[in-house]
Amino acid sequence: MTTNDESRPDALDASGRRLDQIRLTGITALGYHGVFEHERREGQTFVADVVVHLDTRRAAARDDLAHTLDYGALAQQVAAVLSGEPVDLIETVAERIAATVLASGVVQAVDVAVHKPNAPIEVPFGDVVVAIHRDRTKLPAAEPYVPRPTAAEPASRPVPTATASFPVTPGPGAPTVAPAALSAGAWGESVAPAPGGLSVEGPDTPSTELETVPAGGAVVDGEIVTDALDRAPDGPVEIVLALGANLGPAQETLREAVSDLAGTPGVEVVEVSALARTSAVGGPEQADYLNAVVLGTTTLAPRELLRATQAIEQAHGRERQERWGPRTLDIDIVLYGSVLAVTDDLELPHPRAHERAFVLQPWAQVAPHAVLPGLGGGPVGALAATAPDRDGVRWLALDWLTAPIPAVGSDTAAVPAGPRAPLPGPGVLDA
Repeated sequence: MTTNDESRPDALDASGRRLDQIRLTGITALGYHGVFEHERREGQTFVADVVVHLDTRRAAARDDLAHTLDYGALAQQVAAVLSGEPVDLIETVAERIAATVLASGVVQAVDVAVHKPNAPIEVPFGDVVVAIHRDRTKLPAAEPYVPRPTAAEPASRPVPTATASFPVTPGPGAPTVAPAALSAGAWGESVAPAPGGLSVEGPDTPSTELETVPAGGAVVDGEIVTDALDRAPDGPVEIVLALGANLGPAQETLREAVSDLAGTPGVEVVEVSALARTSAVGGPEQADYLNAVVLGTTTLAPRELLRATQAIEQAHGRERQERWGPRTLDIDIVLYGSVLAVTDDLELPHPRAHERAFVLQPWAQVAPHAVLPGLGGGPVGALAATAPDRDGVRWLALDWLTAPIPAVGSDTAAVPAGPRAPLPGPGVLDA
C-alpha cells in the first residue's frame, strides 16, 4: 500500500525550508463506519496511512524522544480512531486522525489517507481512499482522539480536546450575538488545551453531576455543552486582543472599548499598546484605521470571550455589511492561551496574524519578547519587521489613552514609520 503524499510537495517550515517526515503506513483496524445499517452492524477493515511533517533535528541531537513524535503511541491512537466511535463518512475519520496528530506541538503538518477496501460498491474496484492535508493554517474539522474515561476517571470530568463545530446553547444570561465567521474575534485552529486545561466548570459554577450527559459532553449552568471552546479554564488564561476603528471618533471609541473590556467580568486588562495608524487599501475608499493591541487575562471560556467582545462591538454600532468596509469598532481575539482551534465562528490563533503589521508592530512595542504560536508564527518583533504591510503603518502614538491625537483623516504623523505603502486590506484582521 502506498502513502498518500506521492504527488504532494514537501511541507515547509516558516522559513521556507523542507520539513522532515515520519511515515506510518498500513495501520489496520476493524471499524463500523458507514451510512448503511449492515456496515454499522458487521463492521469492515479500514486502513490508514499517515505522513507527519516536523523538524527532527533537536530530537536527533539529544537522542531524546521528548523532542519528536512517539510513532508507536500515534499508531495506537490511529487504530483507536479507526475502530472507535462510528461515523458515516471516512472523511470524518481522516479529520479525526489529522487532529490527533496536530495536537502534538512538534508537528507542523500532516497527510492522512484512509482506505476503505471493502466499501459497498456494486462494480469491481481496487480501493476507496480519502486523502487530506492539514497544517496550522488549515486545521482539521474534528476533534482529536481522546481515550474514553475509565472507572477511575468519572465522566463528569471529560478530557479537553480540540473542537469541531457543534450547536451549543448559550448559558443563561449570556448575550445573544450572531456569529461572524472570520470577523472581529473570528480567527483560529487541533486543540492543545489552554494552560491548566479546559474544565467543565466556570470559576463561580459549582460542580454538577453529569450522568445524563452524552459522551464527550458536560453541563455548565444547567446546559449541555459538547464543545471544548465553551468550557471555562481552570484559572486565568493569557489573551491578546486586536482593536481597530475608522468610523466616527475612532480614538475615543477605542478608549471606550479598552474601558469596556476592563469592566467585563472575567476579563483583566494588563497592558495596552501604542496606537497605530494604517492606511486602508484593498477595500472601498475609506479613512485610515487606528489599531491597538490589548494584553490581558480571562477566566471566560473562548466562546464566552467572543460573545463579550462582539457585544462591545455592537454597543459601539458595529455593523457587518461589507467585507473590508469601514467600521466603528473591531475587536479580534488574536490569542487565547495555547489553544489552537477551528470552528465556524472562532479560530485560535488568527491564521493571518503573522502577516499583519498593524497588529504585530503595536504588539511588539508593548511585549518585545512575545511569540506567536502555530505555523507561520515566531517572535512577534521579527514577524513585524518582515510583515508584507509593514510600510503601511503610518505612525504610533504612545500616550493615546490620555492625550488627543490627530484626526484619523489627517496626514499629520506623530512617529514616522517609513513611507506609505499599499496594504493587503484595511486595518482589520478579517481582511
